[in-house]
Amino acid sequence: MTLPAHPFGTEITTDTIVAQMQSAQGWEDRYRQVIQLGKKLPALPEEYKQAELLVSGCESQVWLAHEQCGDVFHFAADSDARIVRGLITLVLAAYEGKDAAAIRAFDIDGYFDRLGLMAHLSPSRGNGLKAIVEQIKQLAAN
Repeated sequence: MTLPAHPFGTEITTDTIVAQMQSAQGWEDRYRQVIQLGKKLPALPEEYKQAELLVSGCESQVWLAHEQCGDVFHFAADSDARIVRGLITLVLAAYEGKDAAAIRAFDIDGYFDRLGLMAHLSPSRGNGLKAIVEQIKQLAAN
């Protein structure tokens, strides 16, 4: 199976997302932008929505699929919740198309701080976002 292509990590990068979020007028505007980013995420085909691809630690259902081409990792993900789909795009922008060393080296906490989102997420959403990041880091560590 080949993962569906998406613009995150290529056309939509962490820098473009940070710039977008920093120009937002308050939390509600950031929230809307996250939802808009989620709309750009292609739906994950049904064959990838398997129990073994579910991310544990997420309140909503989140599926994370990956494939490795040489040293480079490619990720596709989906969720049953609109805001979570948007949050997934933030993570994919950081890790898509990177090798294991770049995944390990990326300062995800600094990135989230620059986005100004974590303080506004519920604890369960924040934990779910961290669970997605941890799963990607584990895949890159193997």
